[in-house]
Amino acid sequence: MRQIFEKPILGEETRSFDLEVGVLEKVRVGFVGCGGIARRHMEALVKNSYASLIAFCDIDVGKAKVAAEKFGAEGVSVFDRAEDMFEKVELDAAYFCLPPHAHGSEMAAIEHNVPFFVEKPINLFLDQARKIASAVEKRRVLTSVGYMNRYRRGVQLVKEVLREDPPILVLGGWIGSTPRPSPDSPIWRWWIRKELSGGQFHEQVTHTVDLARFICGEITEVCAYPAKGLNRFAPPEYNVEDASVVNVKFANGAVGCLWASCSSNAGGGGVTLSIYANRTTALFTGWEHNLKMLRVNMAPLEVSGEPNIFEIEDDAFIDAVRFNDPSRILCTYADGLKTMEVTIAANMSMETGKPVKIPLQL
Repeated sequence: MRQIFEKPILGEETRSFDLEVGVLEKVRVGFVGCGGIARRHMEALVKNSYASLIAFCDIDVGKAKVAAEKFGAEGVSVFDRAEDMFEKVELDAAYFCLPPHAHGSEMAAIEHNVPFFVEKPINLFLDQARKIASAVEKRRVLTSVGYMNRYRRGVQLVKEVLREDPPILVLGGWIGSTPRPSPDSPIWRWWIRKELSGGQFHEQVTHTVDLARFICGEITEVCAYPAKGLNRFAPPEYNVEDASVVNVKFANGAVGCLWASCSSNAGGGGVTLSIYANRTTALFTGWEHNLKMLRVNMAPLEVSGEPNIFEIEDDAFIDAVRFNDPSRILCTYADGLKTMEVTIAANMSMETGKPVKIPLQL
């Protein structure tokens, strides 16, 4: 448990702990990256009475100023360098909401012993992610990764059922339309470039990969096939795969097929994950992962996905920081690194045309 004390911070606020149990009354939060996904977390955190957003950082300092004006607490600070934010503001927690290629500033949080939340995927470069993971372990920093679907009731239920009825076949992925860059959607400026995003499977289908791992166990091998050069609607900057299919093997002997497509412009796509076991079929659909579960000699069960999943995920992180209780977090940085290894292995297999075993030996 952290030392119990009160210390002046920005403005007239104080770092206040419950003197009996050593619980933070307010968690002072800083953001690195103030784009679209960051705003989803900001919208959730301002509803949490235990969180106070006091620092915002973005290489586009204008974005940081806009976020600070809308979500910041009294005495808020704005930065364009993460290192400056951690040096000048005393934080209890930080959020890293960055494109896959832009990570690395997590080291500043680690150096200042600040617990941090990082959006998925945790990185694009495996060597850098491994260095961060090693530093996290060495300094024993509390971390969380934005695989919010782990917190869903339906996901938790299926995971528990399949402990006694192991999965055999896993199918799923994300199918969508061709992304088009626009001033109103700056994310696509990097998302459509493989060297910045890692491609759709790494950046988006990572959610499905993570759920497959979380529910069904570790993936030990992948063999991937890409489709490229077929998308006539793509902008000139576009160089990600039009589609990809990734076959996977699980440690328990199960197999799966996961897919990505960003060229289905006529509709009919969406997010799916289907898991088949001897006595259980679990069918997740939609961004909210609504569940329909079928079981032998039992009535079908339907569980709607939570629309406020960011609030649930963020509340868990804030409580973990308040109580210094890592058990409240369902995906640590080390666990997120394992999901990243699968998607990086898929990219390697697309390039070589050969199966790739996991963990990766680089």
